Amino acid sequence: MKALSDIKWDMNAAEIEAESFRIIEKEFPNHPFKGPEWNVARRLIHTTADFSICGNLVFKGNPIEAGLKAVTGGAMIYCDSNMIRSGISVPKLRLLNPAYSKESIHCYIADSDVAEMAEKDGTTRALASLKKAEKILDGAIVLIGNAPLALAGIAKLYLEKKIRPSLIIGMPVGFVNVIESKVLLSKTDIPYIMIEGRRGGSTLAVATLHGIMENINHKGTKAQS
Repeated sequence: MKALSDIKWDMNAAEIEAESFRIIEKEFPNHPFKGPEWNVARRLIHTTADFSICGNLVFKGNPIEAGLKAVTGGAMIYCDSNMIRSGISVPKLRLLNPAYSKESIHCYIADSDVAEMAEKDGTTRALASLKKAEKILDGAIVLIGNAPLALAGIAKLYLEKKIRPSLIIGMPVGFVNVIESKVLLSKTDIPYIMIEGRRGGSTLAVATLHGIMENINHKGTKAQS
């Protein structure tokens, strides 16, 4: 049966990833990104199988350099969904800083006190979670892949209170407050990587952080561009 023989059954995970990257490089040779930015963009293409995502990908404020500095320094990590928290690779983080553990990645969205706060304040869990996280956000790495109000709230904290994360990966998805939250982030001087427009998602936020970390080799030095 030809359908069975078409499948490459004997490839391991590393070989599949390498072949995927080879195909991406072959099919998108004239991409606009260089060096470290390409590592991130390529990772997003790999995650979505969609080259068009690069047309909305924005890097501002040397975010890869800022992200690498934050990770190697052991910065706190805050995310707006437990999907992101589950998806971030602790072993990859530990290659850059052995002090990392799962407890270094904070997400409060499912906490009972956050639910109570949201009900009491008449707001969303995303904003209540952000209120709980306020004390750890300065200097943190922030990943937003779900809630637009979480991204808008972080930008608001910077504009009003000068709470400044080291890096924001701003990729909420949806139809309400999504574009507006990304525009608000663009009004800050916080280093960020963003997918403009309505597109985004938790898997893309995770892939972006992993793509950033690919720019340092296992010896802890920056990879060549």
